[in-house]
Amino acid sequence: MIIEYEEKLLGLIDERVSTASDDELFAGGYLRGHISLSAASCEEDGLVNVADLKSRVDASLEAARTELTPADRIVVNDLWDELVNHI
Repeated sequence: MIIEYEEKLLGLIDERVSTASDDELFAGGYLRGHISLSAASCEEDGLVNVADLKSRVDASLEAARTELTPADRIVVNDLWDELVNHI
């Protein structure tokens, strides 16, 4: 279930590449890493609930918040929210 959800999220990011702004391309690439690492972490821990993946991505983004400028954090968080709400 988590792997399918990860694939949907990554697919949505990929679909946007041709029309995305530079900020959206950055946010998509940044999120891909957090999504993939969180999905692998869930799989490793035997978690199958999509809510667990979402929580891990949220926690991963929060832990990495100092990596980004405030403006970049907004772009990344907005894209993450949009992706989650789209599926």
